[in-house]
Amino acid sequence: MHPSVIAKDHPERPAIIMASTGQTLTFGELDRRSNQIAQLFRSLGLNAGDGVALFLENHPRYLEITWGAQRAGLYYTCISSKLTAEEVRYIVKDCGAKVLITSPALAEAADGLAKMLGGEVGLYMIDAARAPFVSFDAACAAMPDTPIADQTAGTDMLYSSGTTGKPKGVRPALTGLPIDAPNPLVELMVHIFQVPRGGIYLCPAPLYHSAPLRFSMNMHRIGGTVVVMEKFDPEHALALIQRHKVSCAQFVPTHFVRMLKLPEETRKQYDVSSLQSVIHAAAPCPVPVKEQMIAWWGPVIHEYYAGTEGNGMCYIGSQDWLAHKGSVGRAVMGELHICDEDGNELPPRSEGLVFFGNGPPINYHNDPAKTKESYNKHGWSTLGDVGWVDEEGFLYLTDRKSFMIISGGVNIYPQEIENLLITHPKVTDAAVVGAPHEEMGEQVVAVIQAAPGVAADDALAAELMAFARDNLSHVKTPRRIDFMEELPRHATGKLYKRLIRDAYWGNTASRIVQ
Repeated sequence: MHPSVIAKDHPERPAIIMASTGQTLTFGELDRRSNQIAQLFRSLGLNAGDGVALFLENHPRYLEITWGAQRAGLYYTCISSKLTAEEVRYIVKDCGAKVLITSPALAEAADGLAKMLGGEVGLYMIDAARAPFVSFDAACAAMPDTPIADQTAGTDMLYSSGTTGKPKGVRPALTGLPIDAPNPLVELMVHIFQVPRGGIYLCPAPLYHSAPLRFSMNMHRIGGTVVVMEKFDPEHALALIQRHKVSCAQFVPTHFVRMLKLPEETRKQYDVSSLQSVIHAAAPCPVPVKEQMIAWWGPVIHEYYAGTEGNGMCYIGSQDWLAHKGSVGRAVMGELHICDEDGNELPPRSEGLVFFGNGPPINYHNDPAKTKESYNKHGWSTLGDVGWVDEEGFLYLTDRKSFMIISGGVNIYPQEIENLLITHPKVTDAAVVGAPHEEMGEQVVAVIQAAPGVAADDALAAELMAFARDNLSHVKTPRRIDFMEELPRHATGKLYKRLIRDAYWGNTASRIVQ
């Protein structure tokens, strides 16, 4: 279905509730406002296949805008609110957005971004707009709240960073179908994840991430109410579950850890019995953490393994997980294959690269080489993860894409950070790895080879930390800087990063980091 269909039958049903303020948007209001937004996009000359970019925090208007773009047949690119102006500029330019929508909450980055973009992109700001941004609210209010004449289904175009550190846009082909055409994720949610139609969904994560965005929008397709947290807080999440009788929610393992660390008497204060489906993904969940969550919330926890690329998916429910602890499930979209470096399929319990066959295609925007690299000789595609399957077809991940760091459910790619640090005059070489962190799963650590004659001391570490903070978004800034006399490189220049990373994870006999 589509929220416009729900609006006809249940116009007063809440579609969005903001967790902190209680501000509520009904389905009737969502329908009218998304119509006005679609009308605005058409008035600006945007046609099906064009794109808009959202650089916003979790805001009451966020889903209005994505639904307006969806019913106008547009690509909508949701950009992390944690990025710097330069990082946002790259994505806006790469995706070809004709309109950028931001908010006063991100004014510092937005102001710099406006200078970089000049007049190339239409600049709009919600709430209290200021020059050179045009008031998005006023522009929408001047539009009719009836559907545009040529509605057609648009879709998201989100970015997943590559091994080079530059984000890669995942641009699916537009279907040309009506806005209420069936959506495959809806079927997975209802029939696999057991999400109830018309349920109450708690969204504790930023809407610029693919999973929170897609699950929230598809909850609207089945008449569900989305409770949007502006910022995650473990006790507040439990209070919201009790207050709104939340029936389904999606978390990352870091959220589980933070809730489990609450005092037991605090956790017992809240009634979570309304939960029927709790979904998690984005990062490996430690076995003891998941065991405790199932013991606390019951066998309602579902896990999946997939990427923004959407080329395949594995799924596992609580009962199967208890029998296959540590697994991320069996394939429910595409066919699962484990292959060696030459693309040959391996037998069960042999570790290799994880591929999906006969699934949706991968298409990295403006990067045909990256797209081609994702496929093997059989035409199967990979996200670059390493794992193995057992005899029953359950997948176990043993590594992640080329040492990608996952901190608090956020994907961080080391190369971009390394490329910056190596430009510092006091640095000869740099490697960035993920080291264990009790709460976040991993933390970003930079291992530095200081330039000749430069003291590798606390003063240099502080200087490099400040340098990184000035040039990178907060989530990418190293939390720790260590030093080595010489980084382990082959004569060809290849960095043996595994040796560095393994030292932090206790997988080598001696610690090489000084």
